[in-house]
Amino acid sequence: MEVAPAAAKQKAKKHIHLFYCSECEELALKIAASSDAIELQSINWRSFDDGFPNLFINKAHDIRGQHVAFLASFSSPAVIFEQISVIFALPKLFIASFTLVLPFFPTGSFERVEEEGDVATAFTLARILSMIPKSRGGPTSVVIYDIHALQERFYFGDDVLPCFETGIPLLLQRLRQLPDADNITIAFPDDGAWKRFHKMLQHFPMIVCNKVREGDKRIVRIKEGNPEGRHVVIVDDLVQSGGTLRECQKVLASHGAAKVSAYVTHAVFPKQSYERFMASNSAGPGDQFAYFWITDSCPHTVKAIGQRPPFEVLSLAGSIADALQI
Repeated sequence: MEVAPAAAKQKAKKHIHLFYCSECEELALKIAASSDAIELQSINWRSFDDGFPNLFINKAHDIRGQHVAFLASFSSPAVIFEQISVIFALPKLFIASFTLVLPFFPTGSFERVEEEGDVATAFTLARILSMIPKSRGGPTSVVIYDIHALQERFYFGDDVLPCFETGIPLLLQRLRQLPDADNITIAFPDDGAWKRFHKMLQHFPMIVCNKVREGDKRIVRIKEGNPEGRHVVIVDDLVQSGGTLRECQKVLASHGAAKVSAYVTHAVFPKQSYERFMASNSAGPGDQFAYFWITDSCPHTVKAIGQRPPFEVLSLAGSIADALQI
């Protein structure tokens, strides 16, 4: 019996034509560099004198019958409309399939209606994305990393295929490289983070913190686990002002942690709030994070922070390249 060559047994990779928004150019270049199956394409992001978009998809005729993806960043309401216009146009160009990569779903923390009048903008954005036209290959695939609330996966309609990925494998790879890799304990700032991530990190000792109200203040306390003598890594999906992470660091250090680090997939940091974590702004060694790992899901933050200690950027590029082959 003739044995098929090993190469023949491997599934052939799809050739992907990847478009991207302006602020994602650096990440798009890294994605293309990580896979020979990805070819970058371009869009002219212009504006009319009145400020409305004047957009042009280059080589639109050449992508007929091809697999196409778009790398988006909805970093502010001002840039969403122009990208939505492109996202709705690409599937209509007779392409074989369409994938939207939106690493950070920005309205994810606004999913609750606690009183009449509250607007759940996470649901609104999910509804908009659910209306993306079908390509010749069928519904659009929407790739999102570490969406804030797990129930938000049910906000998307049946006309798109949401694919939920995570940045945790990047953290695991980085932790294995540390000199104290055998002394790591994972801490979660609240029960929500524990529910989201603990199954992917269950071979580590764990600590769960929570917030309790004391008068007008909310105090972070250790609910379970022991940080004494350990390198404790706080894990969460996103950071805004960083107040909770800072309070967690303080309580862990006061209970004997040898050092404290943090990982978040989405480093939002509005109003340059990342500055409170810079070594130059720390009160002393006991107030510092050993490492603060983030991904490049929020390009503006990555550009502002760079690799300035304690920050390290773990790129999603390879993971996105893999997701485009699903």
